[in-house]
Amino acid sequence: MAHPQKTKEDLVVDQAKMPLLEHLAELRRRLLYSLVAFLIAFFICFYFANQLFNFLVAPLADMWANEQGQHKLIYTALTEKFFVNVKVAFFAAGMMAFPVIASQLWMFVAPGMYRSERKAFLPFLYVTPVLFLMGASLVYYVLMPVAWEFFASFQGLASEGLPVELLPRVSEYLSLTMRLIFAFGVAFELPVALSLMVRAGLTSSASLAEKRRYAIVIAFIAAAVLTPPDPLSQISLAVPIILLYEISIWTGRAIERQRDRAAAAISGA
Repeated sequence: MAHPQKTKEDLVVDQAKMPLLEHLAELRRRLLYSLVAFLIAFFICFYFANQLFNFLVAPLADMWANEQGQHKLIYTALTEKFFVNVKVAFFAAGMMAFPVIASQLWMFVAPGMYRSERKAFLPFLYVTPVLFLMGASLVYYVLMPVAWEFFASFQGLASEGLPVELLPRVSEYLSLTMRLIFAFGVAFELPVALSLMVRAGLTSSASLAEKRRYAIVIAFIAAAVLTPPDPLSQISLAVPIILLYEISIWTGRAIERQRDRAAAAISGA
């Protein structure tokens, strides 16, 4: 049976479908490369999971090194330490594979952007991991030693002479540490997010400046939700968020000045 001859409208539809199928195939390829990179990083990190966990425990171990007595971390379920190693490997693999994942994302979206857009967006791609590492370093080297000292200060004797002793579980310690690192790392991405919004025209530096008081309130609310319930941790996250918000305003103004100069050059030509 002969196939009916395609009409002009059918050819137009087929030509419209081709780019979509090519984009889906390209997206699948980029996702596959990202997944392979993550899996390779995961197995490497899982092999070194104990060393990575020891690195995360170092602030607590340093605090105990100055105290007398025998201190230890405990786990109460047979599978608990195994799943802790899995979580450590998963968390570390995400950071290790991020450059590959980000590069695959860039290679997927870059062909659809103008040269000026690629030039404007590429610096944010480099700044993102740097800011995340700055936030993670702040919480690891500055906040955690002080916070652990604060929490450990509640040890002592109860009213009946019973000892109140700190015996952290490995899973609870890891969850708290990962939550702090992730919260501070994401919070330090604020200038990137707001600067991209200014560049896209979704907001302006003047609007950000007008909403400064609301941003301060939101910063303390976010710090109360994302950090442990002690004032030190909350202030340690809220203050950097406020400073980063101010940096976002300055960056937005610089972007707007650059945009105005480019528009003036085009109109003058």
